[in-house]
Amino acid sequence: MCRFPLQQTGALACAAFLCASAYAADPAACKDVRFADVGWTDIAATTGVASTILGALGYTPTKTIASVPIAFAGLKSKQIDVFLGYWSPTMDPMIEPFTKSGSIKVLSTPNLTGAKYTLAVPDYVYQGGLKSFQDIAKFADKLQGRIYGIEPGNDGNALIQKMIGANQYGLGKFKLVESSEAGMLVQVNRAVREKQWIVFLGWEPHPMNVQMKIDYLSGGDDVFGPNYGEARVLTAEPPDYAARCPNVAKFVSNLQFTTAIENHLMVPIANKEDPNKAAADWLRSNPQVLDNWLAGVTTLDGKPGLPAVRASLGVN
Repeated sequence: MCRFPLQQTGALACAAFLCASAYAADPAACKDVRFADVGWTDIAATTGVASTILGALGYTPTKTIASVPIAFAGLKSKQIDVFLGYWSPTMDPMIEPFTKSGSIKVLSTPNLTGAKYTLAVPDYVYQGGLKSFQDIAKFADKLQGRIYGIEPGNDGNALIQKMIGANQYGLGKFKLVESSEAGMLVQVNRAVREKQWIVFLGWEPHPMNVQMKIDYLSGGDDVFGPNYGEARVLTAEPPDYAARCPNVAKFVSNLQFTTAIENHLMVPIANKEDPNKAAADWLRSNPQVLDNWLAGVTTLDGKPGLPAVRASLGVN
């Protein structure tokens, strides 16, 4: 924290300048900022926001679409700089070997709290009696013995497969259907249109929570954790990234979202709009978030970051 005596005339302006300049310009090697994106709309949204702001600061952000295990491996090998999508506790077993060995650093402050991550059903299925994990097996025929997940290698899929393999809740004869977030949602939307029964991996924040009438199943604490798989989303980076690129690291550590912010950001992305464009449009309508996100952050060449980003976005 930067503190100065403010009694003198002009001291406020001086203090602001000194606080901003306390973060030196990053070296040229930091210009390329490489994000991992696991193909989820929420991570596309947050990565889009971060990329849009970094672009306005003079950086060149890129993203690599990868599964969760590959994202973590990329952080370890330093081929990835930032991953904004570490969902805890569901990803804890996957990242634990990396954090124990010191090959990945997880920031202590989450970039999102109050998220959900567990199995869900359309409202008419819930009203039909499928309200908990214990109810799923009762309706095996209506569900065609299937639980719909997302991309192969995902942690949520792994939890579902483990549950099936252990015959937990009597689900030993069920099959996990893997595809992708988009593929799963196509299947769910089709089922909703035809009023078919379906159980699937759901989460919040996500447009599915406002675009469809869905309910989360209770009783899955032993699989996804308490309170409907309540989660924190954290930021991960290589352990020496803050030392190498302190300005980007400062910006990344400032990023904190809410489920409401992400739900709104994700609607146009779910409708196939480019995440960076969706992010820029949202930031123009909500420029007040930049004050905290850019506190102590400069452009790549060391100039004050906030006015540069506001100018790039065309907001006063």
